[in-house]
Amino acid sequence: MINLKPPEARASTVPPVTAEKALSLISKGWREVRNSADADLQLMRDRANSFKNLASSFDRELENFLNSASKSKFSVPAIRSSPPAEIDFVKRLQPKLSEIRRVYSSPEFSRKVLQKWSPRPRIRIDLSAIKNAIVSEVEDRDDVVDYDARESFWRGRKVGFTNFRWEWKGEGEGEEGQFRDWEPIRVLKTRLREFERKNSSSEIFENFKNSEFVEKVKSSLQVPPFDVPELLAYLVRQSGPFLDHLGISRDISDRIVESLCSKRKSQLLLRSIPAGEASILEGDINDELDLRIASVLQSTGHHYEGGFWNYSSNHDLSERKRHVAIVTTASLPWMTGTAVNPLFRAAYLSRSAKQNVTLLVPWLCQSDQELVYPNNVTFNSPEEQELYIRKWLEERVGFRADFKISFYPGKFSKARRSIIPAGDTSQFISSKDADIAILEEPEHLNWYHHGKRWTDKFNHVVGIVHTNYLEYIKREKNGAIQAFFVKHINNWVTRAYCHKVLRLSAATQDLPKSVVCNVHGVNPKFLKIGEKVAEERERGQQAFTKGAYFLGKMVWAKGYKELIDLLAKHKSDLHGFKLDVFGNGEDAHEVQSTAKKLDLNLNFMKGRDHADDSLHGYKVFINPSVSDVLCTATAEALAMGKFVVCADHPSNEFFRSFPNCLTYKTPEDFVVKVKEAMANEPQPLTPEQRYNLSWEAATQRFIEYSELDRMLNDEKGDSQSAQASGKIFRKSLSTPNLTNMVDGGLAFAHYCLTGNEFLRLCTGAIPGTRDYDKQHCKDLQLLPPQVVNPIYLW
Repeated sequence: MINLKPPEARASTVPPVTAEKALSLISKGWREVRNSADADLQLMRDRANSFKNLASSFDRELENFLNSASKSKFSVPAIRSSPPAEIDFVKRLQPKLSEIRRVYSSPEFSRKVLQKWSPRPRIRIDLSAIKNAIVSEVEDRDDVVDYDARESFWRGRKVGFTNFRWEWKGEGEGEEGQFRDWEPIRVLKTRLREFERKNSSSEIFENFKNSEFVEKVKSSLQVPPFDVPELLAYLVRQSGPFLDHLGISRDISDRIVESLCSKRKSQLLLRSIPAGEASILEGDINDELDLRIASVLQSTGHHYEGGFWNYSSNHDLSERKRHVAIVTTASLPWMTGTAVNPLFRAAYLSRSAKQNVTLLVPWLCQSDQELVYPNNVTFNSPEEQELYIRKWLEERVGFRADFKISFYPGKFSKARRSIIPAGDTSQFISSKDADIAILEEPEHLNWYHHGKRWTDKFNHVVGIVHTNYLEYIKREKNGAIQAFFVKHINNWVTRAYCHKVLRLSAATQDLPKSVVCNVHGVNPKFLKIGEKVAEERERGQQAFTKGAYFLGKMVWAKGYKELIDLLAKHKSDLHGFKLDVFGNGEDAHEVQSTAKKLDLNLNFMKGRDHADDSLHGYKVFINPSVSDVLCTATAEALAMGKFVVCADHPSNEFFRSFPNCLTYKTPEDFVVKVKEAMANEPQPLTPEQRYNLSWEAATQRFIEYSELDRMLNDEKGDSQSAQASGKIFRKSLSTPNLTNMVDGGLAFAHYCLTGNEFLRLCTGAIPGTRDYDKQHCKDLQLLPPQVVNPIYLW
């Protein structure tokens, strides 16, 4: 509604008009103005066309009449000699008609007719003023199109609607009337002038000075360009995959990079250091180089979106809660490390409200279950096995773990004594839950993996190395040659399928993207046993009534060879020393017969749970194994407050800080440590030592070293970033990464090789494990592989 009060009367009541309100008013009334103007113009066009058609018709009639009159011949002879008066009249009339035709065809006549017939609008809108108001122009424009524009329309020139200016013609004004702005437009222009005056030039300059554009220009001027040593250092570091396969160790590459970067540091010391590079003189060489490359590229405005073989994930991270999928190679009731430790990890990770957890374990058919699971325990369905797993877990952790258990098809390999996945394991994690993946034994899971790349499906993939496969393979026939190939295959698959790799100890193979950290804890039940033992000793009771024992799967590689060699060599030095051995396994008969031949004082008994009551009274745990990565039984014995005698080996590095852990370097030292343990009482564990052994501490270490904390605290899962001089550089988005392209190429090559059944069999795969079989389809209620992944033959 238009306010009809004079401007002076409503000056105090009109609220401040902002640009947004003005645009809202214009958009609201635009359609009405446009429709009214179109209707008026169409009416004028129709009337003018009607008049022109009428005039043209009249002109044609007169022309025909004159032509017919001038050519007419009369039959009366008297008339030929003297023309009649009517013919003379027609001849005198013809010039007058030409004058009439000239008059009504003139533009002046058309203008007057339109002026007379057109409706007299009381409101004329200057559309150029609306345009000026939108772009905040203060000066009026004189591009007004008057009736001349309308004349040009009739001459065939199309004049746009925005070229017309409608005005208000006041009463008593002359023909040429005065033009005035529409009142709302006048108010809008007045308010815009006031708004411009408020924004002084100094404020505009200050905003421009603080703009992102100026910051980029300043940063680009402050950051010097690359030099040759920096480029060479970055090329050497990015060429790590090639150097690994050529046999050049990582230490050599690091020394080359450090040497090249040291030249850069020396140059910086000789001149003033730019503000953006103050942190480059100190810190890790790799991080310094990354920040240097990222800072220069970011200063130029370069933004790297990804490279060859680098497929970005399109996961929906709109929900705040993340999803963690733990994939392992074994399951209860098989009491092995890859069955127990991932189960505890899932339980303790699920206690946090930040993520949902799914544990993915292998399902074995009935025939394989009889070969793997002890005491003839078998399951008819996955649901039955899940109940067994949850019951076992709740008895030990003391709380109900809220996580999901799923199964994938697996087959037992007698040659490798391990479970090999059948088919694409990643397909058993739904796309909506494919966020963070934890691969327990990543090399084992991916030896024959023929499916989607883990790093393509998941935002973050962490591998945890449990087993020192090279140590086991070296003990086999042609072990050195097999170990050489397995070493490079392990490098291949972990590099291609993992973002981060955690090694439980330095005893494992030095894999790409890896860091050493013990992320395993001890079953809470063993810590409670240790607390009970400490309480009994405080009351003066004798907690340990038995001597030494050894517990482990009875295969030669689990330390039985080292144990028999030590006891046989120092039988006389350990006269009277008796050792109880608990375990079952494929080499049980050979181990027992060898010990009997050597007349060793070993008492063999069936394997049992380490928390069994019959084992609480032993004081010393003997573990001479050097093939373990991180012996779970050693950690459990320490948690129960016992002495542990173990080899001075990288696998036992974590346990050296405990006073009850006695390590030996030589066979003679072994005898000394055994006698020392048998003659003394172990020290009670401190609260700090108990916490370091717990799963709470292990979970915290895992979250920190796997960079899971960054993923869980970052809703969008942003890429790795580093901070230097108050500025964030996104390394993965700013820096082209040759390593990512190489990893993608390795993954593609591995996919092609594992898709060939002949090549799979040549490398020791179980026949028919590229896809799961009919029995798995029946047990897990799966569609046949040829239905899920059809092959079309054209």
